[in-house]
Amino acid sequence: MIKLLTLLLVLFPALASAEIRVFTCEPEWAAVAEELGGDLVDAYAATTPFQDPHYIQARPSLIAKVRQADLVVCSGAQLEIGWLPALLQKANNRSIMPGTRGYLEASALVLRLDATANVDRAQGDIHPLGNPHIQTDPRNILAVARGMASRLAEIDSVNSKSYEDNLELFINNWAAAIERWESRAESLRGLRIITHHKSWVYLERWLNLEEVANLEAIPGLPPTATHLSRLTGRFSDGGADVIIRSPYQDAKASEWLSERTGIPEIVLPLTVGGTEGAENLYSWFDDIIERLLEATEGA
Repeated sequence: MIKLLTLLLVLFPALASAEIRVFTCEPEWAAVAEELGGDLVDAYAATTPFQDPHYIQARPSLIAKVRQADLVVCSGAQLEIGWLPALLQKANNRSIMPGTRGYLEASALVLRLDATANVDRAQGDIHPLGNPHIQTDPRNILAVARGMASRLAEIDSVNSKSYEDNLELFINNWAAAIERWESRAESLRGLRIITHHKSWVYLERWLNLEEVANLEAIPGLPPTATHLSRLTGRFSDGGADVIIRSPYQDAKASEWLSERTGIPEIVLPLTVGGTEGAENLYSWFDDIIERLLEATEGA
């Protein structure tokens, strides 16, 4: 009996200290996992802030990561449909397949916007299940954090209390941050924005911004000269306050339109690390709001 107890004392610390390997499709979910798990998790993001998450390759290094993962967290709503199914199939890790506790689709935890039943590929990059860029509303981040904490506690029951405590701390801190952001962004209500791609619909709903146009005539396809010329005529005498693009989107179209209309153009980080100021989850939203305020000073 003494030998058995000694063995358990040796084994359990090792088991308790084993990191839960969390594979995420986007950096924001890796950041949430780190908030909830701390030293208990090893979080990895398949994409960088400077990559379009619609289009990446299921390269061998990613296959190896998925094969070893305990939990996979992706935005879903078909954002990663071009590469994630192949990645999961090649990794052949049954514990993280859709429908298992090891697979979490973030967008399934929130109210999706822009869902449509009638989809024609001629319409471009249309998501019938709704817009997948849910992370631009911090209230959605909170919903995903709750779901992720539950999965972590289920997978790593030995440390379930730690995940519950970390979630409670995150909820309190994040709720206070949301209140601060909303107060800071009060003057942005009604701001008229032109976006490169429809990446910001959740931010628009949260801050009451008005999207008046997109640089892409067809979602997912590069802006055309004809479409940009139409936008120039439409907005040369006003009607928009700022042009927004993400770090991975080509600057030529937004700069071209800005030069001809006088509408300021800015880069907003679509995820953690997208700009120098967006170092973590909290500074990410700080940076989004400050960039919008700076661009519209005197407008």
